[in-house]
Amino acid sequence: MNAPPVDAGVALTPQVYAELRALAARYFRGRGAHTLQPTALVNEAYLKLDRAGTVARDREHFFAIAATAMRQILTDHARRAQAEKRGGADWQRVTLESRGLGEAGAPVDLLALDDLLTKLAALSERQARVVELRVFTGLPLPEVAEVLDTSLRTVEREWRFARAWLRRALGA
Repeated sequence: MNAPPVDAGVALTPQVYAELRALAARYFRGRGAHTLQPTALVNEAYLKLDRAGTVARDREHFFAIAATAMRQILTDHARRAQAEKRGGADWQRVTLESRGLGEAGAPVDLLALDDLLTKLAALSERQARVVELRVFTGLPLPEVAEVLDTSLRTVEREWRFARAWLRRALGA
């Protein structure tokens, strides 16, 4: 039986906060110099969810909406930094290899990835969510399946297709 919906602000218990902080730290690892720290990212995501009065159905749903909030914060931060200093900083690049999207290759600009995810969402909302959860929170596929409340096989299939689509789009 599912637990009753919870206010996102209430859901941010110390354990959940620690998990989000670890996910954010994993995202920033190996990204070079950047002005946004993992703690600041998690705090901004919390404030964004709290201001919106976001209600999560359960823990998995909370992580799904937190991933979206983190993506929005990171891309907004990247846009501001890019506007201030053309060329951007190293942290604005996502290495596809490190995010599970590719074997090797040049890093991809965070803003370009955000644009591609928006295009992918128009084709398949679920595939875009799978990529978002993998890239912006680093969740393994079994946890992505839990968050999306679908089978692992479905998530694996969606991940393969989305990864191929992104590789092709990035190569163009």
